[in-house]
Amino acid sequence: MRILLVKLSSLGDVVHTLPVVQDILVALPDVQIDWVVEKAFAPLLLQVQGLQRIIPCELRRWRQSFWTAQTRREWRAFKADLQTDGYDAVIDLQGLTKSAVVARLARLTKTGKRYAMANQTDGSGYEAPTRWVADVAIALVPRIHAVARARLLAAKALGYDVAGLETAPNYGTKETLDQSIWVQDALKNIAFIHGTSRMDKTWPMQNWVELGQRLAANGYQITLVHGSAKELATSQAIAAQLGRHHIACIVWPLLSLDELTQKLGACQGAIGVDSGVSHIAVALGLPHVQIYNFATAWRTGPLGTTHQVSVFAKPSPTVDAVWQSWLQSISSQESGLP
Repeated sequence: MRILLVKLSSLGDVVHTLPVVQDILVALPDVQIDWVVEKAFAPLLLQVQGLQRIIPCELRRWRQSFWTAQTRREWRAFKADLQTDGYDAVIDLQGLTKSAVVARLARLTKTGKRYAMANQTDGSGYEAPTRWVADVAIALVPRIHAVARARLLAAKALGYDVAGLETAPNYGTKETLDQSIWVQDALKNIAFIHGTSRMDKTWPMQNWVELGQRLAANGYQITLVHGSAKELATSQAIAAQLGRHHIACIVWPLLSLDELTQKLGACQGAIGVDSGVSHIAVALGLPHVQIYNFATAWRTGPLGTTHQVSVFAKPSPTVDAVWQSWLQSISSQESGLP
């Protein structure tokens, strides 16, 4: 049996969908699983155990230059790649027009079917074409965590039971970590994940500096993580302010997504805002505090763990609240709690 998963973007949404792969492999061990994803996020999927084929696309870029000869060539190449194999099941896990287009283009076997959500869930995007394209539209409860939504949709589509939707899932990432990096970098190294695509999700720079001081006083090394030139400048600014307090930080260079995932997995823990990279820290099983300025942690925050916690306040959580949450997360890990 060959299954195609369609989850194109964004980074955090892709991370939230990773447990679907492991669920399917447990329920249907002999299946082959392929995944269509935006090219920028394909390196993350290389870190996931059990995927047969990753099919990259660049719909975001193609929509901005659809009239050019180059885009037409790339689109034809993508369709040819997508239609190389026939699928027994195509599951649209995104629920948007763009994912519906990809699902419709995929080639089915004679008995194959396309599956998608029949309705929107709270706080998530949804567009009607995903339901129109599907052979089977599956209704889901409106209030559901993003991880649980994907897992439940796949389970209903493929006819298996999925237990423990509110417990910590298996993201399939730990098995692919390079242990030589772990040995080199692991000692009390805490990653600060300050970057996010939305400015209203950021945490004040002075808060990062104060938190860094507390961690350094407790023997931790601060590593500053970023995914763009702008975020790199912020990392350097935080490092400079901590340097005035005689605290040396590690500022990583800009890394590819697969390199970033590997090096993040070598850290002892992470503290970050609501962002794709922060969700990767969750997927890697790190002790983690996720900082929320909006009351959306129930939908996207760490799920079912005591060593991974979210902290929310308006306009933003205090340093003390984040610090106490960090102490809780490492205490849970040291106690062997899930």
